Amino acid sequence: MRNIRYLPFVLCLVALPAGILLALRFPFWGGIIAALAAVGVAIGTYDLIQTKRAVLKNYPILARMRFLLESIRPEIRQYFLESDHEEVPFSREQRALVYRRSKGLEGLRPFGSLRDQHQVGHEWINHSMQPKHPDPATFRVTFGEGTCEKPYSASVLNVSGMSFGALSPNAVEALNKGAAEGGFAQTTGEGSVSRYHLNGGDLVWQIGSGYFGARDPSGRFDPDKFTERATTDQVKMIEVKLSQGAKPGHGGILPGAKVTEAIAEARGVPLGVDCLSPAAHSAFATPLEMLHFISRLREMSGGKPVGIKLCVGHPWEVFAICKAMIETDITPDFITVDGAEGGTGAAPAEFADHIGAPLREGLMLVHNVLTGLGLRDRVRIVASAKIISAFDMARAFALGADTCNMGRGFMFSIGCIQAQACHTGHCPTGVTSQDPGRYKALHVADKYLRVANFHANTLRALAETIGAAGLEHPRQLAPEHLMIRINSREVRSARSQYDWIAPGELLDHDVAHPAFAKFWNMARADSFAAAI
Repeated sequence: MRNIRYLPFVLCLVALPAGILLALRFPFWGGIIAALAAVGVAIGTYDLIQTKRAVLKNYPILARMRFLLESIRPEIRQYFLESDHEEVPFSREQRALVYRRSKGLEGLRPFGSLRDQHQVGHEWINHSMQPKHPDPATFRVTFGEGTCEKPYSASVLNVSGMSFGALSPNAVEALNKGAAEGGFAQTTGEGSVSRYHLNGGDLVWQIGSGYFGARDPSGRFDPDKFTERATTDQVKMIEVKLSQGAKPGHGGILPGAKVTEAIAEARGVPLGVDCLSPAAHSAFATPLEMLHFISRLREMSGGKPVGIKLCVGHPWEVFAICKAMIETDITPDFITVDGAEGGTGAAPAEFADHIGAPLREGLMLVHNVLTGLGLRDRVRIVASAKIISAFDMARAFALGADTCNMGRGFMFSIGCIQAQACHTGHCPTGVTSQDPGRYKALHVADKYLRVANFHANTLRALAETIGAAGLEHPRQLAPEHLMIRINSREVRSARSQYDWIAPGELLDHDVAHPAFAKFWNMARADSFAAAI
């Protein structure tokens, strides 16, 4: 390699006069050779005189081949090198499953499982000698029952929060029309309700720290604007976002250049001006204040269910929220637990990989704390993070969830190919781009049917899964139904593998689990800070 580093440049230098001479006899071919050689000479000369990249100076022209290969490495890996089960972040098998179900194609597999069922960590649902035949149409859960004037009967599978702005206009429209067709809900993301959400599908309006769609000119919460939008018929529930799996504890900014007329209209911000999402809320600062804020939102929305979304971080903060519930007798109608492995948007690498609790741990913590305080029947739990199949849903139900939200699965259903270019504006399928030349290729009239198909076929698969276990509804799944291989010779159920708090146990002075006792004592209803 050391001996040929200037070879491409030298060849271009030689080819240039040769091409000119050849053009005298064969103008077409000689002209092409001369033109290509001239481009090579120009590039090589620039590489030699530039000072920003040492590798270009040492390997003129040749180093650019390295940059080219490096730029297409993800595509080469995805299409030619990765195995069917390598999840980066979703495997070829998972994506193919969504594509088949979206198109209504047969989902059967011949010749047995492709997985090593003796691998440590392999999971399955035990079946029953008396299987049932549940109807997926009955797979609904009521939110706000007993606390709201307008409770909402939700499907057990709904679209996770993805904002207009992060998603293209056509993507948002396709998802909402699909939700209307299939009878499930779409969470708006913190970008608020846009004109593209208004296609008849049920909405969960997500309120983030920027209060988009319900803010005054200074960016603080505006009760009148909230009431105006929250009382519309299409909005069925309100979700206050405290944090998200991709980047918990991290704010965000949408550059002014990306704030289009439609985005400015939806968010209530000036056109072309940087749009800031602070890391923390300004409407409340303590668990007690947060619950009173939730109570206000419920009243201002006309009695609709109001919940919170969080990625679990410091455990004592979850305990503090629950202590405040006991003190005020105010509970959110639901808690959406987002796992750190979730997230449809771009995030700093450190946050995506190392900040926040994964779904399993976060879900079990929230479920156990609510159970231990005797509040579990009053608060629904929504699981959200890297859920793609009926088994993923069944696992979440077994670990304490009532319903599931899915983001990237529904993105696949409208054509996402996992190019991982979501934040660049160059999404090849137009799912996450605001460039009309790209997103207009996403044909709403076709894609919304795929959204509805994917939802219906996933619930059909879920019905077959729980029916095989002898159950009639996903909420009947419990930790004893989920089996986990611990090592080559040992298998345990999630019931025996993990610790589970007994109903009301945290209300007693003698808490069995030392970690729960520790965090319970650290928690304060009047502050998110730990009591030392």
